[in-house]
Amino acid sequence: MNIYNSENMQKIVVIGGGTGSYTLLRGLKKYETELTAIVSMMDSGGSTGRLRDEFGFLPPGDVRRCLLALSPDTSSLRNLFEYRFKKGMGLNGHSLGNLFLTALRDITGNEAKAIEEASKLLGIKGKVLPVTTNHCHLGAILENKQVVVGETNIDIPRHDAELKIKKLFLAPKPRAYKGAVKAILEADKIVIGPGDLYTSVLPNILVSGMKQAIAKSKAKKIYVCNIMTKRGETTNYKASDFVREIEKYLGEKVINYVICNNKKPAKNLLAKYKKEQADFVEPDLKNTKKLRVVKTNLLDDIHLARHDPDKLAKTIIELK
Repeated sequence: MNIYNSENMQKIVVIGGGTGSYTLLRGLKKYETELTAIVSMMDSGGSTGRLRDEFGFLPPGDVRRCLLALSPDTSSLRNLFEYRFKKGMGLNGHSLGNLFLTALRDITGNEAKAIEEASKLLGIKGKVLPVTTNHCHLGAILENKQVVVGETNIDIPRHDAELKIKKLFLAPKPRAYKGAVKAILEADKIVIGPGDLYTSVLPNILVSGMKQAIAKSKAKKIYVCNIMTKRGETTNYKASDFVREIEKYLGEKVINYVICNNKKPAKNLLAKYKKEQADFVEPDLKNTKKLRVVKTNLLDDIHLARHDPDKLAKTIIELK
């Protein structure tokens, strides 16, 4: 339901990638908002990683997910972009959407242009922009000084998961895409997260020019905290730990709001996560002079402990 007319339409920028951005964008597109998704381009696994290795282009996976989130739910093209081959020499495991974006990149010679053409074809509501069009790789330095390179190597639960990530880096250092910086500076609200902290969210902030643009923007800056921890990345983290890490890279006093889910998933659902050594993120934050904390039931716990897109979008829309 649209509750805002065009005269007071909110310009909302969502920064992240993966399932978190997909969920949030699906909720926000139901409102009369001007949406822009700024997407991480660091993926190195699965179909998108194979295409990156074979063609030398930036990985299309997270972009595809955001395009699908903003496309009409009834579109047959949407279903085609979602289709994944389950057999075939060379095709097995590939998403048709990933292949399509790779082909468009080859035709247009530019990642941003390829995304723009795919956006027109899918008839999306809003824009999807790459955080950078420069090639780079994500790396992490663990607390024992071990270096892990590659988004997939960081993302997949490590055997030494008890070792915390002390620092992230991008090499070589990429520059922010100009369109992304422009969208941030013109936004009314900037939403960072939800999503895997070290592999979907923070990589965007590491791109040169992003931190500066977010700090300079007059928009309300909102961080959406995860519902569950992730082994090897955020083991035993509480909401305050997530915010600490965001502020370490973005700077203190930049975030205005933190949104936390305060409904603990049912015991039978939490039991499914025990094998993954994942647990509920305790919303331990309190309001301070610099930070407003919004704690509310955001849980969609039918199958997995994830954010409900409608609850989350409504909470963001109503922030004053």
